[in-house]
Amino acid sequence: MSSVLGTYARKNISFSKGKGCYLYDLKGEKYLDFVSGIAVNALGHCHEHLVKIIQEQSQKLWHVSNAFVIPDQEKLAKRLTDYTFADFVCFQNSGSESTEASIKIARKYFHEIGQPNKKRIITFKGAFHGRTIAALFAANNPKHVEGFGPKVDGFDQVSFADHEALKKAITNETAAIMVETIQGEGGIKEIPDYCLKGLRELCDDKNLLLILDEVQCGIGRTGDFFAFEKSGIVPDIVPIAKGIGGGFPLGACLLTKKVSVGMKPGSHGSTFGGNPLAMAVGNGVLDIILQNGFLDNVKKISKYFDEELINLKEKYPKIILEVRGRGLIKGLKLSVDNLKFIETLMKYKMLVVKAEEQVIRLFPALIVSKKEIDEAINKLKKTFEEISKQ
Repeated sequence: MSSVLGTYARKNISFSKGKGCYLYDLKGEKYLDFVSGIAVNALGHCHEHLVKIIQEQSQKLWHVSNAFVIPDQEKLAKRLTDYTFADFVCFQNSGSESTEASIKIARKYFHEIGQPNKKRIITFKGAFHGRTIAALFAANNPKHVEGFGPKVDGFDQVSFADHEALKKAITNETAAIMVETIQGEGGIKEIPDYCLKGLRELCDDKNLLLILDEVQCGIGRTGDFFAFEKSGIVPDIVPIAKGIGGGFPLGACLLTKKVSVGMKPGSHGSTFGGNPLAMAVGNGVLDIILQNGFLDNVKKISKYFDEELINLKEKYPKIILEVRGRGLIKGLKLSVDNLKFIETLMKYKMLVVKAEEQVIRLFPALIVSKKEIDEAINKLKKTFEEISKQ
C-alpha cells in the first residue's frame, strides 16, 4: 500500500530518466513523450542548458527571503516586461497561485480606485484555473468542487462561446472577465481572434479588467510567446506557469501598471516564489525560447504537425471527429473513449493526456523534430488501426 495520498489515478508505470522528447521506464523501455508534464517540459527533458544552469546555481544559492533584492528575479522580470505587454511581474510557484494572484490583483485594483463594489469575476464553463479553493470555484467544474463547500463566492460562470449570456452576466459588481486563451482541460478549445478582440472591447466599454489565463498555452507553445498575441489585443493580467520553468516549479502573474496600483507592500507574498534557483531556471528557459528563430521554428514544425493530424482525420473520420488547437497545443476529439485510446497508444510506447469531451491532448516539447512528429503519427496510426478493428 502506498503512503502517497490517492488523489491521482496513476498509470502503472514509472520513469527513471528522460532526454529530449523521450522518457525511459524502469526497465529501460523508451517512450515518445507527448505529455511533457502537461505542457511543462517546454524544452524537453534534461535540456543541456538548463542542466548546466541548475548545477551552477545549486552551488551558489538556492533560497533567500523576498525581504531582500534577488538579482536574477529582477533580471527575469525585466526580460518578461521588455518582451511582453506587462509592466510588472509577480512571481509564484505554480499556475494555481498565479491565477489566485490575478483574482486578488483585479479586486484590489477596484478597491484602490474607490469602486470596492466591483469584486465579481466572470468565468466560463469548461475552464480550469487550478486546484486551490478559489481557483476551483472560479472554474466550478462539478467533478472538482464536489465536497469542498461552502462555495467560494465572487464568480459568475457562463457557457463557453455564449456571447449573449456573457453580456447578461455583467453587473455593476463585475470586476473582470477571466478566460483561458485556449481551454486545456476543457478540451483544447481556442478563443478565435475576433472573440478576443470582442472581449477586450467589452471590457473597455464596461470598465472591466481582462484576465487571460495562459498557464497551459503560453510561453511559446502556440509559436507566439503568448497565444493571445495573434489577436493584437492587450490584456490587463496574465497568469503563467508550466513552460516558464521548463520542469522546475515556477509561476508568475504579469500585469500592467494601471492595475498594479493596489499591490503595495504586504498585499501579497510568497515564501518560495521568485527564489534564486527558480529564477536561474526561468532565465535559462528564456535564453532558448527568445533565441532568434526559435519561435519561428515552433510555427514551422506546428504547421507540419497540423497537416499530418488533418491527414489522420481524413483517414480515420469515424474515430477522429475534430482536430483542435494551435501550434504545439493540439487536441483530437474522438468518438471512442479517450482513456481506452490512451491505454492502447501506450502499447506503442507513446504518451498523451486526456481532456474533457473525449479529447486527447498532444503536448510535444517545443524542440520536437520532424522525425519525432513522424514517429508520433506512425504510433497514432497503429493505435487507430487497432481501435478501428474492435
